Amino acid sequence: MAKSYNRKDHYYEKAKAVGYRSRAAYKLLELQKKYSIIKTGQRVLDLGCWPGGWLQVSKKLVGNSGYVAGIDLKQIDQLSSTVIRFYCGDVSDEALLKQTVTDAGSLFDVVLSDMAPKLTGIKEADRAAVEGIAEIAFWAAEKTLKPGGNFVVKVFKSNEINEFYRNIHTRFDKCLRKELSSSRKTSNEFYLIGLGFKK
Repeated sequence: MAKSYNRKDHYYEKAKAVGYRSRAAYKLLELQKKYSIIKTGQRVLDLGCWPGGWLQVSKKLVGNSGYVAGIDLKQIDQLSSTVIRFYCGDVSDEALLKQTVTDAGSLFDVVLSDMAPKLTGIKEADRAAVEGIAEIAFWAAEKTLKPGGNFVVKVFKSNEINEFYRNIHTRFDKCLRKELSSSRKTSNEFYLIGLGFKK
């Protein structure tokens, strides 16, 4: 029997207790602890940032000398910080991506994507949607990430994602795959981490 889905699990309750907007905040914290992706004073772009958990963690990591931008189609309640700027729009809008770089004052040190499509249960359609989201995230990163920068993208297990991994591997000094203990036990998601972008 498949494991039941428990939305209000340990990480959900933990996030709620400390004020994070989503349990996904702990995924970025786990990645940060392992790979030191974000450093103080850096510029970070969060693709598909709703509801804002990764924005909160990124803000904490870059500090007051850093800058965090987030893009999502869904409006989010603004976080009270001069460090964070939210853009309501599509991450595949090239003009919007250019605007985020202009407003940041330079290309970003880190680009993050925790995006996932709404799944239909139709295997082939879902597989194509998952691959498409990952490809859009990397396309956006190519437009906005500075040489030497870091990239994180959520993906799901499939043969197509293995090919995607091989493709982005050539664009970074190091490319890693990581399954997280903070992911839901019923999920087949994992993360690709690209360190040292080759522009």
